[in-house]
Amino acid sequence: STAVQPTFGVHLFTSMAVFNRTSLEELLKKRFFYAPSFQAYGGVAGLYDLGPPGCALQSNIIELWRRHFVLEEEMLEMDGTIMTLGEVLKTSGHVDKFADWMVKDIETGDFFRADHLVEAVLESRLEGDKQARSEKVGTEGVNSAADKNRKKKKKGKVNAIELEEGTKAEYEEILAKIDNYTGAELGEIIRKHNIKNPETENDLSEPIEFNLMFESSIGPTGHTKGYLRPETAQGQFLNFKKFLEFNNDKMPFASASIGRSFRNEISPRSGLIRVREFTMAEIEHYVDPQNKDHLRFDEVKDVRLRLLSQNIQAEGKTEPIEISIAEAVEKKIVDNKTLGYFLARIYLFLVKLGIKTEKLRFRQHMPNEMAHYACDCWDAEIQSSYGWIECVGCADRSAYDLTVHSNRTKEKLVVRESLLEPLVYEKTILEINKKIFGPKLRQNAKTVEDYLLSLNEEQLEVLKKALEDGNGTTTVPGTDGNEYEVSRDFFTIRRQTITEHIREYVPNVIEPSFGIGRILYSLIEHVYWTREGDEQRGVLSFPPRVAPFKCLLVPLSNNPSFTDLVRNLSVKLRKLNVATKVDDSSNSIGRRYSRNDELGTPFAVTIDFQSVNDGTVTLRERDTTKQIREKVDTILHVLKELLEEETTWDKVIEIYPTFTQQELD
Repeated sequence: STAVQPTFGVHLFTSMAVFNRTSLEELLKKRFFYAPSFQAYGGVAGLYDLGPPGCALQSNIIELWRRHFVLEEEMLEMDGTIMTLGEVLKTSGHVDKFADWMVKDIETGDFFRADHLVEAVLESRLEGDKQARSEKVGTEGVNSAADKNRKKKKKGKVNAIELEEGTKAEYEEILAKIDNYTGAELGEIIRKHNIKNPETENDLSEPIEFNLMFESSIGPTGHTKGYLRPETAQGQFLNFKKFLEFNNDKMPFASASIGRSFRNEISPRSGLIRVREFTMAEIEHYVDPQNKDHLRFDEVKDVRLRLLSQNIQAEGKTEPIEISIAEAVEKKIVDNKTLGYFLARIYLFLVKLGIKTEKLRFRQHMPNEMAHYACDCWDAEIQSSYGWIECVGCADRSAYDLTVHSNRTKEKLVVRESLLEPLVYEKTILEINKKIFGPKLRQNAKTVEDYLLSLNEEQLEVLKKALEDGNGTTTVPGTDGNEYEVSRDFFTIRRQTITEHIREYVPNVIEPSFGIGRILYSLIEHVYWTREGDEQRGVLSFPPRVAPFKCLLVPLSNNPSFTDLVRNLSVKLRKLNVATKVDDSSNSIGRRYSRNDELGTPFAVTIDFQSVNDGTVTLRERDTTKQIREKVDTILHVLKELLEEETTWDKVIEIYPTFTQQELD
């Protein structure tokens, strides 16, 4: 069944307030959720350090991810090396193809990612059109705070200029298809719509490709090229045989890895959303290409997702449809049940974290975005003040990765299954005549042989026809890129009856890939709000399961009579594995509550003078600010049930009377 997102007290009454990113960023810096790396030296764009609450939040997200996927699905987890051999990434295609299109300011030399710049400029013009039309009907100033915050994310100022209807529609269509353009098409859009550097109004260069990997070398000679890994996946693919053996040769199964990855972003200007070093959590689910059903699909078939399919985007629209994953698979909107299963599981995970369902959608890759080998690919996109941001990718990568590594290393990365009945079929095969082939081609024999043995049946038939059309001779490329003349006496191409008792196949791979930092920041935006009537009192309503600190332990004052109580209670909380923060500063009790509301701490235990007299303490809930007062053991029992989600705060205040005021002396 579909998970229900929890609601949090006062948040329900203030959620309609205008979001102010500046206020949130000030809170995050003040409470040291994160900070620019090397700030004393001026910092470097795209590199950040997580402080204590940010680090704890990330750890809790990862722990929930591990429980939701690795433990629940019995996945095989590994921890691979960050430094990756250059040959590996050459084979995978990253060296040649892992790139974005960038443009340069002709005068200043500043670089921009081309699609992001086009998107920002056209969005600014549409915003200017909206303002101009509002002024016409006398609605200037409506939603001014929201407009101001939206302008903040744009590059350059917003000018209130009304657009022609045709131009406006064209801009909207370009934005709907922004992920589907080639470099040449982006260049044409930039020229046609007179897009310049918004900060200088200077002209821009033609888009050029920029490889996003950090290059390095391994060892003192510098001869062994390496790269900081752009993903964790390649280490999993190269260990496929070991995983299969560990899993007793059973299919299907999944491997998983969590770790740091690196991408040399062109112009990282969006905080934690676009960084150069980040944490990824990736799953590689290996499946039979002839059977992509999933045994547990029925458990999630009724989960409803908001899907933005290729067809909707091709029409220039951006409004998703809401549909059950069972119906989406049945209608072939989603390619297969295993892919659909993981889309639903991704949704349930994000909602469990605290992501708002109305700000979560799944966008299907357009044909030009999708790798040539991919069967289907979807992004879980989360809406924040930066727009719709890809936070999870989920792709059916077919057999590409295992195949290319197998071809390069000559190591078979296959599954072998005994057949109940032998499989008999016709197949086009190539047999090399060694007596003629080697002596004729001499030192080039190996490169030509490697090429010929890589041909599939269709390619062999094409070669056979070329020999017939060429009176018994033709040319073929070697694996070294040179052309070589071959004749029909070099080899035989013929149809042969094959009888197989063992089926051998390369598995297909379904790959969910999670950007933990993007999820973390999106979650922070989704749970942030301010107390009604006081915009300075920010609150982060993290669900208890992911909150950096679970409980605030706060003595009413620095009175020595509280010392032993605080120490003993702190020991008991630690034994319950409750992440606790003690705030014994000299600030007022209200200020200390407020400070920890900004940290997202869901509960607070307060020790006052009544505690000294009768052994009772209060338990405060963050969002409602309501409290109960009971004996320490009762409070600890209630707190444990709340943190383990065995009860809710609404049920707690039905059982225990609310408490209104601390005893001050």
